[in-house]
Amino acid sequence: MTLRFGVHTGLQHTSIDDLQSLWRRIEELGFDWISIWDHFYAADASGDPHCLEAITAHTALAATTERVTCGSLVYSAGYRHPAVIANAMATLDQVARGRTVLGLGGGWLKGEYEAYGLHYGSPGERLRMLEEYVQCVRGLLTRERTTFDGEFFHMHDAQCEPKPMQARLPIWIGGGGEKVTLRIAAQHADGWNVPFIPPDVWAHKAGVLDAHCERLGRDPSEITKSVNVGMAFTDAELRRQFGPISDAVKPGVLSGSVQEMVDKVGAYVDAGASYVILAMRAPFDRDGLERFAAEVIPAVRA
Repeated sequence: MTLRFGVHTGLQHTSIDDLQSLWRRIEELGFDWISIWDHFYAADASGDPHCLEAITAHTALAATTERVTCGSLVYSAGYRHPAVIANAMATLDQVARGRTVLGLGGGWLKGEYEAYGLHYGSPGERLRMLEEYVQCVRGLLTRERTTFDGEFFHMHDAQCEPKPMQARLPIWIGGGGEKVTLRIAAQHADGWNVPFIPPDVWAHKAGVLDAHCERLGRDPSEITKSVNVGMAFTDAELRRQFGPISDAVKPGVLSGSVQEMVDKVGAYVDAGASYVILAMRAPFDRDGLERFAAEVIPAVRA
């Protein structure tokens, strides 16, 4: 298994100019992946509305870079009709020249749903919507015509043309719910991502995903397994980036000395992670990123 490193760039309190400069440097440093999130408000439960729009930022990422995979972690099934995402990703994959990965999730930031009058629903309802969503998007991206009659979405001979450059644009599912989310990933996804959990918990959830695959008759190796982790050499940097959610994310943050970071990355990899993705928020810790690329990544790969 080849270990790949990526950076997940938050869209709050930043600008496209700042992001483009950062994306170019991430690519120069040799990272394999860059992604964006999907929020209308800052993703820290503060109620701050300063956040760039996801599809536009995702397209800018694709146009700014040349080599990295251009991902999303993750688009919420509750924010747009699946045909909107499917058509956007088909065109975006042409911009990216076949480097797009589409991450989908059930949504979690209740405040922005309520602010915009979007239906939030129960966890079970949001996950049923997600399962329908991924099937609709997959059909539109791969089939000539898609008909679907579900609880939330209905399509009749729907078409999405032109198709993406990739014959099968990868769809990842985000989340760690063991009964439903991981079963949806096992049944429908090409990849799985979960943020801010320690290696032992990640290993347990990866095992649950594998068990769902086995029950469904699917080879678990077909699913790319990844983790989003914070990166903060100091506690002050952790709190500067993550503010009110610092304590909640801390178990899934690479922190301390270089060797401590190397050891923690190794624990994720030993448990089956093939992507370790650094979740960064503005103001971006560029010095820390440079140090991570120069000292941690070579030590992990040694």
